[in-house]
Amino acid sequence: MPLSISCTSLSFAWPDGTPVFEGLDVAFGPGRTGLVGVNGSGKSTLLKLIAGRLSPAGGAVRVAGEIGHLPQNVTLDTALRVDEALGIAAQRAALHAIEAGDAAEEHFETVGDDWDVEERALATLGELGLGHIHLDRTIGEVSGGESVLLRLAALLLRRPDVLLLDEPTNNLDLHARGRLYAAVAAWSGVMVVVSHDRELLELVDQIADLRSGEITWYGGNLSSYEQALAVEQEAAERMVRVAESDLRKQKRELADAQVKLARRKRYGQKMNEQKREPKIVMGARKRAAQESAGKHRILHEERLAEARERLDDAVEAVRDDDEIRVDLPYTAVPPGRSVLTLRDLELLYGARVEGGLDLHGPERVALTGRNGAGKTTLLRTIAGELRPVAGEATAHVPLRFLPQRLDVLDGELTVAENVARYAPGATPNRIRARLARFLFRGARADRKAATLSGGERFRAALAALMLAEPAPQLLMLDEPTNNLDLASVRQLTTALESYEGALVVASHDLPFLRSLGITRWLLLDGGLREVAPAEVPFPAQD
Repeated sequence: MPLSISCTSLSFAWPDGTPVFEGLDVAFGPGRTGLVGVNGSGKSTLLKLIAGRLSPAGGAVRVAGEIGHLPQNVTLDTALRVDEALGIAAQRAALHAIEAGDAAEEHFETVGDDWDVEERALATLGELGLGHIHLDRTIGEVSGGESVLLRLAALLLRRPDVLLLDEPTNNLDLHARGRLYAAVAAWSGVMVVVSHDRELLELVDQIADLRSGEITWYGGNLSSYEQALAVEQEAAERMVRVAESDLRKQKRELADAQVKLARRKRYGQKMNEQKREPKIVMGARKRAAQESAGKHRILHEERLAEARERLDDAVEAVRDDDEIRVDLPYTAVPPGRSVLTLRDLELLYGARVEGGLDLHGPERVALTGRNGAGKTTLLRTIAGELRPVAGEATAHVPLRFLPQRLDVLDGELTVAENVARYAPGATPNRIRARLARFLFRGARADRKAATLSGGERFRAALAALMLAEPAPQLLMLDEPTNNLDLASVRQLTTALESYEGALVVASHDLPFLRSLGITRWLLLDGGLREVAPAEVPFPAQD
């Protein structure tokens, strides 16, 4: 039997009763599977159910072999040593004790058959570009991106049969992403990866599209999936046009039939009034006419109902990936206006901006650099959350900062209440009208922030900041495409297209950055300098 994952009649609902899956049947076989779907469709939930981190309300999950699960946003204890994070601390200590001459039996039991565990750990770290990290260092000494790769290294050292990866490229710089791509390409077991990273999804063998609690399979990588989906959508839209035409035809035929029946009724009444036939004959003719008319009307009404049903089915097959449309005239910044000034800025943890940097007007700035270079520290310093070691950072216009953690939201408040915190002068109706443009319509605006998916939470946080009063004329985003599905990335791009203020975006997602119409590219690498687009991505360094 090939190694596989099997979910049978799987059901799961959130504590408030909202269903996620109802009777889902799906199996994953050998090879690399990309699990895609809109935010909130249940991708991360499905991985957690397979990994045993959540219990289904019904049905069963069976996995052949050992599972390795890399979830989103798991924070390691900063006091942990690297060997502890890798899960080899006990074996390593036992090995060192034996090497020092301690022949206690428990040391040999701890090591077992894994005498090369330390060498394997160092080799795995080297393959992931972490060869410079010593096993005795602590997690607090490595960057966020490096800690993601460390968690992956810990999984690979266990040699699992099944590997589940949930948005693994989040927080990884371009160099680290390349290392992860290589690890994925070399994987030979069963892998299911949830990601919005286009380059990563080009490495998979098949795509599983999770939509409305059901999975549709597509052979090939992301490009093949998008081509197949385009053909499907073209056919679905064509079926909508055919169904609309048929519905119009059935409406006309029903109207024509009703006219004919009305004429027959008037003719029968006229004959009755003129009494040209015996009464018994006229009564029989009337009953027959009424029976025929009833059958005729029912036939056309059934055809009309069938035509409506076919149209509903055809419309349902067409995907509605709504776009965020925002009209924010008060965010506009005149071309010559000074927006931000940095002077001889020295940041915590060592990064610096020597000399000065000035932003004017509605510039769009991409902030790039390796993990740990200080991009988040720079943005937090500009936002006033951190004090600089030296120098100054001065914003000359209202600014808002959206961090990776999305902690601008209060999880116990609804989406509408969160927005109201930033715009206390706005009426509830005005807030709801604006939230509708961020795709929070009706009851969706009344959902608590804590219940939102990663993409929905990002959209709510973006709405809170962009609808704030005063309107932000400088918007700073830190890795905004983390946790966003492909449709949500497109939605974010369209939302930012309508933003007329200055924009600073820290991101490793080059396709996304290029879609924003970036006017300046800044590289933070010890110091901050302006670079040409051709210099991004910068060369990988071993």
